[in-house]
Amino acid sequence: MNTVTNLLIALVALLHVYFLVLEMFLWDKPFGLKTFRLTPEFAAASKALAANQGLYNGFLAAGLAWGLCLGTPGYAVKIFFLACVVIAGIFGALTVSRKILYVQAVPAIVALGLLTLA
Repeated sequence: MNTVTNLLIALVALLHVYFLVLEMFLWDKPFGLKTFRLTPEFAAASKALAANQGLYNGFLAAGLAWGLCLGTPGYAVKIFFLACVVIAGIFGALTVSRKILYVQAVPAIVALGLLTLA
């Protein structure tokens, strides 16, 4: 169970690295425009905000990686950062797109549930 839980936590961390790349580096590029359904004008105007958001996603990924590197003593670290991901995902689903709930919050909720059961 611990291996499955840690793999899922690693997946959540990797998703947030992916979000970082999308928001910090690809926001105004064709892939980013298509992914977020943005106009070039809106992407240019919101590029700094997206980069800031991407940086926060990187911090979430780093926190989860830190918890994984700590092993068993990293339990509280993993709980904290997974809870942050869940809250961010729910907020994003309520304010931006319901899709965020499924892409961001649900994997973190499952990982959090498995972690508390392990």
